[in-house]
Amino acid sequence: MKWRQLFSDQNISRKKNRLIITMVSLVLIMLFIPTYFWTKTNHKVMYDRYNSRMSPIIMVPGSSASINRFNSLVSLLNQDTNRKHSLLKVEVENNGKLEYTGKINKNDREPIIVVGFENNHDGYSNIKKQATMLNQAFKSLSTRYHFNNFKAFGHSNGGLIWTRWIETYYADYSDQIELKTLMTVGTPYNFDETSTSRPTQMLSDFIKNRRKIPTDLNVFAIIGTQSFTSDGLVPEASAQAGKYVYQNQAKSYTTLTVSGDNAQHSSLPQNRQIIQMIEQYLMDTNRGTNNSR
Repeated sequence: MKWRQLFSDQNISRKKNRLIITMVSLVLIMLFIPTYFWTKTNHKVMYDRYNSRMSPIIMVPGSSASINRFNSLVSLLNQDTNRKHSLLKVEVENNGKLEYTGKINKNDREPIIVVGFENNHDGYSNIKKQATMLNQAFKSLSTRYHFNNFKAFGHSNGGLIWTRWIETYYADYSDQIELKTLMTVGTPYNFDETSTSRPTQMLSDFIKNRRKIPTDLNVFAIIGTQSFTSDGLVPEASAQAGKYVYQNQAKSYTTLTVSGDNAQHSSLPQNRQIIQMIEQYLMDTNRGTNNSR
């Protein structure tokens, strides 16, 4: 009886061991399969991004402006080149949903992407919300199109939204995606203040976080001067305040001034001088340079 009992106990022990081994094996397999496919997918994304030759220009309009704000600007740009730039528009709704309009044409290395917001109101609290919305759109765009570099353009508060995004979110992408150039047009870095001796909370925050701005970034700040002191809406001193944020931190910071016809704030994106500046300083294809990183 003792031998039978011992034999029975050994069988039970073997069955338990086999069951444990089987369960552990199943758990390992369950863990391995999704890890394998995630790794395989992640490697493909990294490969596609590394080999991508797309270098989009991502434009953000100012307050109260829609995703159609730059239609005329894009038309004027496309008049000057045989290489037509695609126009893709993305609106970020308040619930986080992204609405895509238009498309990027095949083999278009430098498409123009406009990101706008359902919440397009003014004010620093909304600038911060819009920067978060911009990040939602950017994450989706970078996943969908796998570009490894891009250029940023912001008119009016669009430049503030980009500045907030750069200081808050860009570090999440900087190891894989290079922000080559930022161009702001009529951007009120100190809102409607006419003197930097009275910095707004927003300007103070931008200056406080300026060390997060990449040191290889080229920045162009275009200022309209309808009068000697403003573009009819943004005080020149406020537009000039961008130097306290970017100068001596970014690789370069250049201020460009336009005057004459269409130098009024809302007309700046259609200003012919600014179109030429975009072609000269922001775009790659019109300069005949290579878009790849």
